[in-house]
Amino acid sequence: MNIILIKLFATALTLSQVTTRPDAVKTQFDPVADKAQVVQILRDGCAHMRKAFDIEDINLDELISTAMEDPSAVAGASAPKILHGLDIGELNVSYRQFCKGETPKDSPFDAAEVIAFYNKAVADLPSAEALKERKLPGASLILDGSGKRYAEAFEANGRRLSVPIAEVPTMVQKAFVAAEDKRFETHRGIDERGVIRAFIGNLASPGRPAGGSTITQQVVKNLSVGDDVTYERKIREMIVASRLEHILGKPQILELYLNGIYLGRGAYGIEMAARSYFGKSVGQLTVTEAALLAGMPKGPNFYSPDKYPDRARERRAYVLARMKEEGVITEAQLGEAANAPLGLKPIDAVRRDSGFYFVDHLAREVRTFAGVDSLTAASHVVRSTINAGLQTATETALQEGLSTYERATGRARYEGPELNLAEAVRKLEAAIPAAEASPLGVPLLTGDPVKPAAAPAPKPAPKTKAERKAAAAAEKAAEQAAPKVERPKPAWQRALETARPVLYDVHWPLAVVLDTGRGGTAKVGLADGRTASLEPGPARGKLQPYDVVRVKLRDPNAKAPRADLRVRPSVQGAALVLENRTGRILAMAGGFSYPVSQLNRVTQTVRQPGSTLKPLTYLAALNAGLQPNTLVLDSAITLPPIGGVGDSWSPKNYEGTGAGATTLRRGLEFSKNLVTARLLQGGIADKAPASLQKVCDLALEAQIYAECERYYPFVLGAQPVRMVDLAAFYAAVANEGARPAPYALESVERDGKTLYTREARAPTRIGSADRVAFYQLKTMLQGVTNHGTAAALARFSSSIAGKTGTSENENDAWFAGFTNEITIVVWVGYDNADGTRRTLGRGQTGGHLAVPIAGTILQAAWANGVPRTALAPPSPEARQDLLEASIDPRSGQRVDDGGVLEHFRIKDGRMADTQYKLLPRETRTAMRPDPEDGDLGAEDDAPDLAGGLFGGLRGQPDDDRRRAQPESDLLDPYGERRNRRAQSETYQPWPGTQRSPFGDEEEIRPRQRRRDPDYLFGDEPRF
Repeated sequence: MNIILIKLFATALTLSQVTTRPDAVKTQFDPVADKAQVVQILRDGCAHMRKAFDIEDINLDELISTAMEDPSAVAGASAPKILHGLDIGELNVSYRQFCKGETPKDSPFDAAEVIAFYNKAVADLPSAEALKERKLPGASLILDGSGKRYAEAFEANGRRLSVPIAEVPTMVQKAFVAAEDKRFETHRGIDERGVIRAFIGNLASPGRPAGGSTITQQVVKNLSVGDDVTYERKIREMIVASRLEHILGKPQILELYLNGIYLGRGAYGIEMAARSYFGKSVGQLTVTEAALLAGMPKGPNFYSPDKYPDRARERRAYVLARMKEEGVITEAQLGEAANAPLGLKPIDAVRRDSGFYFVDHLAREVRTFAGVDSLTAASHVVRSTINAGLQTATETALQEGLSTYERATGRARYEGPELNLAEAVRKLEAAIPAAEASPLGVPLLTGDPVKPAAAPAPKPAPKTKAERKAAAAAEKAAEQAAPKVERPKPAWQRALETARPVLYDVHWPLAVVLDTGRGGTAKVGLADGRTASLEPGPARGKLQPYDVVRVKLRDPNAKAPRADLRVRPSVQGAALVLENRTGRILAMAGGFSYPVSQLNRVTQTVRQPGSTLKPLTYLAALNAGLQPNTLVLDSAITLPPIGGVGDSWSPKNYEGTGAGATTLRRGLEFSKNLVTARLLQGGIADKAPASLQKVCDLALEAQIYAECERYYPFVLGAQPVRMVDLAAFYAAVANEGARPAPYALESVERDGKTLYTREARAPTRIGSADRVAFYQLKTMLQGVTNHGTAAALARFSSSIAGKTGTSENENDAWFAGFTNEITIVVWVGYDNADGTRRTLGRGQTGGHLAVPIAGTILQAAWANGVPRTALAPPSPEARQDLLEASIDPRSGQRVDDGGVLEHFRIKDGRMADTQYKLLPRETRTAMRPDPEDGDLGAEDDAPDLAGGLFGGLRGQPDDDRRRAQPESDLLDPYGERRNRRAQSETYQPWPGTQRSPFGDEEEIRPRQRRRDPDYLFGDEPRF
C-alpha cells in the first residue's frame, strides 16, 4: 500500500472518530480483530464529511473527477509537499470504496497497515488533563532601585504576561475568534468545514500546507503535541483537541490560546503584545489595535507592521471586515478603524546589555527568601536594589581595566572575530528592497478616494536684482524646510544592526571590518554608519572582510574617528558596590562577561585577600589600646609554631628588608608585613597565639569567615575570602562597627499579591571592637588613599578610605575601600579551577591593577546619584573618647606646630600614651627619609605627607593646601616617580612595554626593579 495513502487513511480514521463518535475515540486497534470496525468508522466519517462538502457547496464527485483528469495538480511537483508521491488512481478507488459504498476488486486499502501506522502515531499520546492545570511560563519584570523597569526574566518562547480571560475585553476576544475560528463557539474541537477549506486551499496554493486548525487545535499544538508538519502530529493534535473540549469550557480554552500565541516583537500572549506594540494593557486596546493583533497569529513575521506595514494594514482590514460580518463592530467603526494609522510605539530595540550576574544572583535570593523556584515559571514583579547606571559603568570599568592590563603586559591574544557578517551582507545586497509604505498604498474601505495633489502653477521668472535675491532666499528656505531624504543604509550597517553578538554584555562598540588594511591600518564600519580607521594590534594580518570585532574609539565624536581593537582577555576580575547603611547591592560584576563564564566571583568563589585583610589585625590592636602613633619595629621576626607543632614563621616585607621603627599608621599605609606580624607579639595579647585567636574571633564575628584557620599567615590574608563578605566588613568600618547584610532583593509580587518583602534591618554591631577603634582604623585607611599604597586615589582621599592587597606570587590584586555612603571592592586575577594558580606578573599589584578600576567606579557612583561627601567625623559616641593632637608623621611624637592631626583614644580622662609600648624609647631607631618607603620629603625633619589626614597640613588655607600638594599620579602610588624625577631618572610604569595603559606618553627607559610593599611573602628569585 502506498505510504502516502496509508497516512491519509490514518488521518481520515482519526477525523472520522472525532467527528462521528467524539466520546469514544479509540487510540489502539487490533490489526486483525478490528479491521471491520476500522472500515465502518471510515465509511461513517466519509458520509459525515460529504455533508460538510455540501454545506460548503463543493461537489466532491466533480473534485475527484478533476483530480483524475490532472493528477499533477494533486500529487505532482506543484502540489503540497505533504501529498507528493500519492497515486491518484488508488485514491479514486478508495473514494469509491468508502464514500460511494462500492466494493472494488482492485482496492489498495490494507486495514492492517493503516492500523499499524495509526497505533504508532498515537502511542504515548499527551494527556488533555495536563492542559487543564497548565501554567504557562511567563516573563518576570525586574525593577531597579528607583522602581524603574530594568530587566525581564523569561524562558525561550516564554516572554509573556498571562491575564485571566475576564480581563480581556469581549471585543478583543471576538476579534481573534473572527480572524482565526469563526465557528469556535459551536464546534467540538474540530471544524470539518475548516478542514475542507484548508484542503481546497492547499490544492490551489501549494507551499506550507494549511491545516484548517481550530483555536482548540492551536492550543494543543502550541502547548502539547508540537508543531511538526507531519501526519502523525495532526493525528495526535485532533484527538487531544477533541478531548480538551470535554474538559475545559470555551472561555478557558480561549484563555489558554490568547496567553499562549506568539504575536511578534518577541511577545507571547495578548497582554505582552499589547504592551510591546502599543504601550498599554489589553484592557485598553481600541478596535483598530485589537484587529491588528488579531491578524498576527496567521504570520507574525509575514504580517509584521514594523517590516511590512502594507501587509499589516491589509490583514487588519480583513479582520475588521470579519468583525463587521460577525456583528462585533458597526459600519461606522469599520470605516474609522480601517483608515486609522497603525499607531505603533517605537520598538524597544536596545537589548539589555548589563546586569546578568546581578539578575542571576537576584534569582537565587528570590528562590531562597520568597520560595519562588523560578522567575520564568510565571509572571512576577521583582523589586531589586540595583543602580542601573552604576551597574553599566562598573562593568565597563572592569572590562577596560582587564583589557588594559593584558595589553600593557603583552598578554593580549586575538582569537578570531566575535562573528562574521559576509553571508548576511551578501543576502541583503541580493535582496529586492521592499516597497516603502505609502498612504496611496493603503486600502481605504470607506470615504473618498485619495487624489494626487495638483501641481503648483509655474511662477514668473524674476526680472530685477531684488526679485532674484528674494527668489534665491526663498529657494534656500524651502530647501531647509523640506524633509531630508535619508539615504538607504549600506548592507553592512543593516547587517550589523541586526547582529546578535556573542558577548552581549561587553560594552565596547561593535564594528565590522570593511578593509583589512593588508597588515596595516584597517577600516571598520560602526553601527551609526560612520567609518573609522582601526589599529588592529594583536589582530594585525588576521582580519577578514566583514569580521565583527570590538573597538574603543579614541575620539568618539569625530566624523571619521580612530579606533583601537579590543580583544577578550583571559584574565578575570570582579567588582562590587555596596550601600554601607543598608547593605543594598548597587552594582555587581561577577566576571569579565556572563556569556564567557556564569561563575559569579563576587559570591561564588574565594580568593586570598592579601593585605586587604590586614585592617582586621590593626583593628584588634587599636581595640587593645594601641594608638596610631604607637611605634613598631619594622624588622625581621620569627614566631615559633603554635603549640610546638609545625614550622616557625618568618614573614618578609615585599622589599625583603625592614625600615626600622615606624608608627602603626605608617605600617598600615605602606602595608608592612613585618609590622603586622609584630602586632601579634604583645600588640593585641601577651602571646602570639592568643593574639591570633583574638584576630580570628574578630574575623568570625565580622562574618568574614565561617571558620578561621589558626596559622600566622592568616593575618596577612592567606585564607581565601568571598568578595561580598570582605565588602561587608569594610562597610562596617565606614559605619564604626555596624555590619550590614548585603542583599539584592527588596520584594516579590505575583498577580498583585506580595509574596515577599524585605523588612528593614539595622546593621549588626561587631562587639569585639568599639567605635573608637573603628574610627581610628578609618582615619588610617584614609591615609592609604592619601599617600599610601592606594595614593592613585589621592585627589579623592577626602572622600574615600581603603586598602590594597596582593596575594602570594601576585596571583590576586585587590582594592577594598569606602566612602560615607558606599563600599567598593575590586579583584583581578586568573581563574584557578584547573588546580593551577597563574601569576599576574611581577609588579602587578592591587595598587596598579585594582585601584584604577575602583577609581573609575567611584566617579561613576558620584555621577549616578551617590552623594560625594567628605568622610564623616567621629560619631558622638566615639568623639567622647577621642582627643585630637598634632604629631610628627614619622616619629609619632606630639608637636606644637605643623605635623598632622591624629585621633587618640582617651583612657581615664586623658590620652593613653602607647607610643613606646612595643618599642622602648632607648632602642628607638633614628628615622630618616626613605623614598622606597614612600617618604616625600627630602629633609630629615620635613613631614613625609603631601597633606594631613583630611586634605592638607595644619594651618594652611584650603587653596594654599591645594597649591602646595603635588598632583596625584595614578601610576605612582608610592611617591617614587617624583623622587626619581628629581634625580633625572625616567620612570617606567609597565615593564617591557612602550606605553602606559593609563595614557602616560613619556619616553620609556629602563628603571630599577620595583618593590611593592603590598607583596606578602617576600622576594621570589625564580620569577
